[in-house]
Amino acid sequence: MATRLKAAATVAAVGALIAGCGGGPQSGGGKVSGDAIKLGVITDLSGVYSELAGKNAVEAVKMAVDDFKKAHADDAVTPNIEVSQADHQNKPEIANTAAREMYDRDGVDAIFDVPTSSAALAIATVAGQQKKMYFNIGAATTELTGKQCNPYTYHYAYDTYMLANGTGTTVTEQGAKNWYIIYPDYAFGQDMNKSFTEAIESAGGTVGAADPTPFPNDNFTTFMTKAPNLSPKPDVLGVMQAGGDLVNVVKQYNEFGLKEKGVDLAVGLMFDTDIASIGVKSLAGTLYTTAWFWNMDDKSREWADRFKERTGGRPTFDHAANYSAATQYLEAVQRAGTDDADAVRKELDGREFEDFFARNAKIRAEDHSVVHDSYLVKVKEESQVKEDYDFTEMVETIPAAEAFREPTDCDMG
Repeated sequence: MATRLKAAATVAAVGALIAGCGGGPQSGGGKVSGDAIKLGVITDLSGVYSELAGKNAVEAVKMAVDDFKKAHADDAVTPNIEVSQADHQNKPEIANTAAREMYDRDGVDAIFDVPTSSAALAIATVAGQQKKMYFNIGAATTELTGKQCNPYTYHYAYDTYMLANGTGTTVTEQGAKNWYIIYPDYAFGQDMNKSFTEAIESAGGTVGAADPTPFPNDNFTTFMTKAPNLSPKPDVLGVMQAGGDLVNVVKQYNEFGLKEKGVDLAVGLMFDTDIASIGVKSLAGTLYTTAWFWNMDDKSREWADRFKERTGGRPTFDHAANYSAATQYLEAVQRAGTDDADAVRKELDGREFEDFFARNAKIRAEDHSVVHDSYLVKVKEESQVKEDYDFTEMVETIPAAEAFREPTDCDMG
């Protein structure tokens, strides 16, 4: 494989990080509407993505608010910062309604998280229409910075291109030339299939077959039976499901003995919560691409320890990115001196930053993709796990410039 180039626990550390972003209000000249900043978290509180996002995504945003208040104290643009939440149930129509209610009825300034790409795209449409800020964390579709981009939507943590560029390329270059892909039949899965197919073919491989699966779904028998009987037999089953669906796929992959039948496993997207549900033994050695993991270095671990003290559990990269995005938004409001969306956009667009989550990061003005280093990792062997959720072993860092696609032609107004 071609070699790729290339690592705020305490309030004091958070304050030092924020100081690098700027102190009190510096520009914009406006005021905070209603003397309050209102943040909304729309997430999956009850379904297949509730563990990787869910209530702890809400807590991550609240944690960012608390740290912002402590860091700025009396110099904060306003001491009044509220966080509300809604469960979109992985349904775009419910997400649409929740976003409209937050923006219109509740006066929310910025919405965060939103796993499930169909729901994310629905909220992006509302954000563009309402001219209100939206930071997508949980959804991966590249449409958010492509055909459906708008001046008020930012794609923060990861996307399907990043995942495919890491895992699809690497696994193919390592010898898995023929793939069978299964993907959930909605925007995320369709985009994953497209991105992985492009990456696999660019690396000299082929996708012999690709099948959509129901979403959500708990029975993948048809696809497990089909995989080893395809002609030619695939080298690898590329699994594009996530959350609870991924757990079901991998368990059934093992139950049907596909590895023993010569069909290896490649996972498009995986979170530590997935590994905990499936079991390290079943996934040991599996390569995947991630935006972040909690014990990748001291800086990450320090924040993750504080998160665990607050929530009782280890964070996924969704949780970490929600904290990071909320912090960047609040700091932009602080610099602008107002929560006016257009003034805040001016503070965000083109900004370069680095925190415990996003390394070598830049908020691209061209398409509002937040690019940063990503990581090719693999699941540890069971004997290597030293503590709870110590699942991940670094393989290599993928620099931001390589991890994400080139800017798209978006009309940013």
